[in-house]
Amino acid sequence: MNSPVLSSTFLLTLLLMVGLFFFIRASVKERIEEIQLITEETKESLFNQLQGYFDSRAYKVTESESDRLIFEGFVRPSWFLAIFLSVLAAIGLLCLALVLTYLLPAIGYFSIALIIFSPLAGYFYWQGAGRIEKVSIKIEAEATNKNRVLVQGHRDELIQLKRAFPFAT
Repeated sequence: MNSPVLSSTFLLTLLLMVGLFFFIRASVKERIEEIQLITEETKESLFNQLQGYFDSRAYKVTESESDRLIFEGFVRPSWFLAIFLSVLAAIGLLCLALVLTYLLPAIGYFSIALIIFSPLAGYFYWQGAGRIEKVSIKIEAEATNKNRVLVQGHRDELIQLKRAFPFAT
């Protein structure tokens, strides 16, 4: 192979590694969003329904006011995602090692030893993904006999809430 091909392949492999690094780092990022629910149900009925829903999902009430509830629950990390990220890291490091083997023939196949660092991706995810999540619910009465429910929490939890309640918009 000629030098321009090797250098461009090395550059593309480095770009792959940068993208992989940011993908692994984003796996533990908090994704807090807010949604609005509009319903004609009473405030007490809404609080009871939402409290029952979050109790079934292992959340506990930490603050309770007249128009606001805050729930907390521990979100466990996913074994599948930890293994998946480790496999992706192994593939990325293998690609880097193979390019380094061609680019620096003096080191031989010792660069393939980089693969031993791939479980660090799963470990990083496992340490960062297990955390306490908060869900905040606030009910505001509107002038038209409707209640607006503002729910703030993790994106995945809000998706599940939308599926469970038909009045979610």
